Amino acid sequence: MRGIITAVFCAVVVSASFAQQDPQFTQYMFDRLSVNPAVAGVGGQLCGTALLRQQWTGFDGAPKTGLLNASMPIASISSGVGLSVYLDELGQQKSTFARFHYSFHRRVAGGKGTLAFGLYAGMGSHTLGRNWLARDPVTDDNAIPANGQSDGGFDLGAGIYYQSSKVWVGVSSTHLPETELDDVSIKMRRHYFVQAGYNWVLANDDKYVLQPSTMIKSDGSSMQVDLNATFLYNNMVWLGVSYRTEDAVAPMIGYQFAPNPKSMLKLGYSYDVTTSRLNNYSSGSHEVMLNYCVLLEKQPKAQRHFNTRYLGQ
Repeated sequence: MRGIITAVFCAVVVSASFAQQDPQFTQYMFDRLSVNPAVAGVGGQLCGTALLRQQWTGFDGAPKTGLLNASMPIASISSGVGLSVYLDELGQQKSTFARFHYSFHRRVAGGKGTLAFGLYAGMGSHTLGRNWLARDPVTDDNAIPANGQSDGGFDLGAGIYYQSSKVWVGVSSTHLPETELDDVSIKMRRHYFVQAGYNWVLANDDKYVLQPSTMIKSDGSSMQVDLNATFLYNNMVWLGVSYRTEDAVAPMIGYQFAPNPKSMLKLGYSYDVTTSRLNNYSSGSHEVMLNYCVLLEKQPKAQRHFNTRYLGQ
């Protein structure tokens, strides 16, 4: 019976993957870059983030996702650059995306905030496994790709992002060309994202901070909303909870510390409690986040002084 359920599950999620191709993370507030290139370098820091997610534990072929991204500012041209790479495995389908991000920054609101415009360019590929029957020997439906097939294509995205000491908000889109991968019968559907968050200081000494945030994502035919509230204590420990419509409630916990005055290391964990019909078969989803940022300060230009008494000597 379990084998039948697993087979049906894999068939459903593989077919659903044709529409929903971007990775899903509960700790999305620590990964704004991969879906919005305008985020690159906005905070003036060199940052690296790693996320690992095991979704719907208990199923054979359940989604597994790994993400690594890095970004940094280029102050001399008011810009930022970044790189995102993620690997996603879902049933018999494996996906790999690599994106190079560029962002142009402008100081606004009297210098208190930064408005950024960004683009990313990259490649995406999908591979279908060999452990499934691709075609009915009677009908031989050519619309079904053969097992072991792979294909890749160009990917492009754009975004706008604003950040200040208290507020961040971004609007972006991925897979703008909607590239067709004929060999695996997959179309990279265009996705739309809206992200926003706020740092609400509850005490004058910044010891207690409430950080509500949201992410809204859509592929044009369906929409999903993530809502989160995180409580940060003494700039060191955080506790939070997220709700994802028609999917899960996720408590989270994290710890951060400063190795030195210019850097910060963060480690977070979240556990999704499935609220959909899959809760009868899944024991939830696990996610681990690691983030490190270091402030890049512009070095002052060396100044030279000459004594006019010695000119020409």
